[in-house]
Amino acid sequence: MNALILILKAAVVTVLVASLAEALVLSWLRGRANYDWKAAGISVFDFLVREYPIRILLPAAFYTDAMGWLYAHRLWTLPMNHWSGWVACFIGQEFCYYWYHRAAHRVRWFWCTHAIHHSPNQLNLSAAYRFGWTGRLTGSLLFFMLAPLLGMPPGIILLMLALNLLYQFWIHATWIPRLGPLEWILNTPSAHRVHHASNLEYLDGNYGGVLIVFDRLFGTYIAERADLPCRYGLVTPQTTYNVLEIEFAHWRSLWRDLRSARHLREAAGYFFMPPGWSPDGPGETTEALRRRAAIAAPSAATGERGVAFVDSVAAELPTAQ
Repeated sequence: MNALILILKAAVVTVLVASLAEALVLSWLRGRANYDWKAAGISVFDFLVREYPIRILLPAAFYTDAMGWLYAHRLWTLPMNHWSGWVACFIGQEFCYYWYHRAAHRVRWFWCTHAIHHSPNQLNLSAAYRFGWTGRLTGSLLFFMLAPLLGMPPGIILLMLALNLLYQFWIHATWIPRLGPLEWILNTPSAHRVHHASNLEYLDGNYGGVLIVFDRLFGTYIAERADLPCRYGLVTPQTTYNVLEIEFAHWRSLWRDLRSARHLREAAGYFFMPPGWSPDGPGETTEALRRRAAIAAPSAATGERGVAFVDSVAAELPTAQ
């Protein structure tokens, strides 16, 4: 337990040094113009503001009273003096994280914060710690409240969540290949590249933390394809380097939609439906975009066949003099 806490204390320096080392190597190999140093700087600034002033003002302990109350009324007690209790806590935390992360993409209220993590148009180690500043205000730890009720100590769950996020640092690399059989069990760089991709075929997949098994169980696993390179960033790319715009643009958009809501049901839709939802039509949700693409694809194929048919007929006609 003490060793794990020491690892977390050293993590701040470790991730910053590692991401800087990657930046220097990639800039050397690919050319300085091909590495977005400005975006990396914004990620560092986001990280430092979140880790120091925000952590001091809104410590995680803000939530532990509720978790402590649930643990005091737990349904049973796990044997934390035995390896099986730690395994149960690990799996329980991974299960809770999966559903939090899925909601972060599928519920606009949570997406307003999580979108900041997906805003870099390059995937690299610096993108791993761009999380946004409003996460603790959105109630994201509510997804982990089931754990103490099932006998998992709150302190251990929060520790494992921190280790979960630390594990995910290295999987934000584009230069690590697929890892063979490990792809069936673990969240790997390949699986996480898909998660960060804005290609329509890759949207809303691979929500796991350390494990990828819950994605496979619940049908959200999407494999990286050799014939479809990942395009990183948001579906509508965010090109600004204004840190306040990056941090609050999605909240401002939500506020604008809420002000336009004609009744409570519409307001609730803007809060809890997926990003891109509209009360007046199909909107721009992942499902709507895929339906439009599916309709367009046969039309495009028919058009291509039609052009080929016309060309073949034209070839049979006598040449005009």
